[in-house]
Amino acid sequence: MPALLVLEDGRFFCGTSFGATGETFGEAVFSTGMTGYQETLTDPSYHRQVLIATAPHIGNTGWNDQDNESRRIWVAGYVVRDPSRTHSSWRANGSLHDELRRQGIVGIADLDTRALTRHIRDNGAMRVGVSTIETDPRQLLARVLETQPMLGADLVADVTVASKQVVPAVGRKRFTVAAVDLGIKDMTPTRLAQRGIEVHVLPAASTLYDITTVGPDGVFFSNGPGDPAAAGRAVDLLTEILDAGLPYFGICFGNQIFGRALGFGTYKLKYGHRGINQPVMDLARGTVEITAQNHGFAVDAPLGQSVSTRWGTARVTHVCLNDDVVEGLELRNDSGRLTAFAVQYHPEAAAGPHDADYLFDRFVDVMAGKDD
Repeated sequence: MPALLVLEDGRFFCGTSFGATGETFGEAVFSTGMTGYQETLTDPSYHRQVLIATAPHIGNTGWNDQDNESRRIWVAGYVVRDPSRTHSSWRANGSLHDELRRQGIVGIADLDTRALTRHIRDNGAMRVGVSTIETDPRQLLARVLETQPMLGADLVADVTVASKQVVPAVGRKRFTVAAVDLGIKDMTPTRLAQRGIEVHVLPAASTLYDITTVGPDGVFFSNGPGDPAAAGRAVDLLTEILDAGLPYFGICFGNQIFGRALGFGTYKLKYGHRGINQPVMDLARGTVEITAQNHGFAVDAPLGQSVSTRWGTARVTHVCLNDDVVEGLELRNDSGRLTAFAVQYHPEAAAGPHDADYLFDRFVDVMAGKDD
């Protein structure tokens, strides 16, 4: 069945239907990961985004029941060049095509994803429509232009849990963490639990009272979709958490919320960082990490200088080696002890490299009161 993709600037591509039939709209973004498409598709941070796979061959390992990072596929649509006609993994329960169709995810295949990706790199992420029912690019473009842009979008309420969920500690319990779900991936509480942490995953609308009722030794803010400038409620909550003196660790969206709570601004990147091969420099250790990332916004904080806040001194700790985008922040109290930190990437490594796994151990040390 023919399919049509139209970008908001009018450029269009013709292909064939992949997954469900119908019509979908969102922000066109691309991911450079060559593996891990199941974990990527089920990442809530991709809510309302039409994902373009830069790897040309997608679907060869099928779909299984173990690798989902949340309760459903979150992408608004999926764009691939060459979908695999068969899947060969012994872990697979079915094909990627069948799972997309089962969950109603409209996709398009057999188009030049290299040209499409280069267009977005040159012109920036933009709104897009994918349709198997519309053949006229002008008609589809008109509907694309009626959709909400990502800038200014508050999407956290769409992806957060409805009520508290508890992930028990593995082995002897050492700490309790309140994890505020802004779009959390399942592997994150798993990584924490492996370190003897009982994780209470809380809805994004939770109050400081809800958090303190858990009796946490620390608080975690997850990744998530949307514009951090529109997430004022999360910023206010984190401000209260810092006022209460609770240790804090955040990733991705949680890094942006941390930045805004510290008084920094955020801004939209031209086309974002998405994939499992993003190089990041740890400024304190002088080491490079290859990281998994998925973000279209970044923190606007000064590099190479400390900033005074009412909780102590904040500074940038990590930067992207491709473009110097802020990839990490930390807060130290007046005695110099690390009390809160966050990174822009995904140390849970699902899917992705394990270079940043040490950050979970750093959080353990902060909760234990150890000097960094």
